[in-house]
Amino acid sequence: AKTDSRLLKYTTGVRSFLEDSKGNIWFGSDKEGVCLLHNGTFQYFTTENGLSHNQVRNIYEDKNGMIWFECGEGLSVYDGQKISVYKERNYNSTTVWKIGDKDIWFKADQIGSGYNDLERVPGVYQYDGKNLSYRTFPVIQNPEDVHGFQYSISTPFVKGKNGTIWFGAYKALIGYNGTDFKILNDEYFGLTQGKRGLHIRGFIEDRKGNLWIANNGSGVLVYDGKEAINFTAKHKLTKEDTKGNSLDRAYSIGEDAEGNIWIGTVESGVWRYDGNSVKNFTEKDGLERTFILTIYKSKQGELWFGGAGVYRFNGKSFERIY
Repeated sequence: AKTDSRLLKYTTGVRSFLEDSKGNIWFGSDKEGVCLLHNGTFQYFTTENGLSHNQVRNIYEDKNGMIWFECGEGLSVYDGQKISVYKERNYNSTTVWKIGDKDIWFKADQIGSGYNDLERVPGVYQYDGKNLSYRTFPVIQNPEDVHGFQYSISTPFVKGKNGTIWFGAYKALIGYNGTDFKILNDEYFGLTQGKRGLHIRGFIEDRKGNLWIANNGSGVLVYDGKEAINFTAKHKLTKEDTKGNSLDRAYSIGEDAEGNIWIGTVESGVWRYDGNSVKNFTEKDGLERTFILTIYKSKQGELWFGGAGVYRFNGKSFERIY
């Protein structure tokens, strides 16, 4: 269905973005499929039009110009004409890791309630422009973690400045630099003994090379390559501290052109850190619902905030743009 309304018709929230090489904008929703904005017209796609699932978590463009949708379950691909479910999988070399320049990395499939048996060992799919191959993480699973939730990918992958590829899983941040792996988990961050553990929902590497990790529960952690600090606790922004809007349930994160860090939350709006102080923005500042699922840096360098709609910050308040 094509519509001309200037605003997206999604009600479950905007979860992912991509500006592709042809100038189109793609919007992934939390439960309603994906939308293509082409020449001012919105075109909506769901499982009825070839998506594997109506939750679109991440959208990528490969080196051949194909658009990939990482869905709640499975993967789909757009060839310029139509979307179809991508079914090819290669399990021949699951322990062979190498980083290619334009590779795309996807979470495991998790099809239906029965997990794909070939994904018994946690890992990621790597697409090199030709093949989609499963690569396993060198991790020891917790026997109580029946579905591999601990190492299940929950964020887009991030390519660090030093060439490390980082994967955010629910209970760990996993880095691979071409030779070794780094596994940053609850123990590493000191989130044991009754403290809320990791529940990673978004992370970025800032211009200085620090990793900012948004957790739905334990707040924001900052890792400088040597040690981590709990940003939420340090700035006294836990629910216990504030008794109101807090930075406990962080869901998305971004860095703007000036180097400010922006954090989207569940029910506490958006927070901005300018290097000194932290400021909170909510409905009074133009946001509709205060759940921000994703923050995306546009090709123009401005941040787009995905929630009830798509917002940008105009220097004073938020305005809805899609």
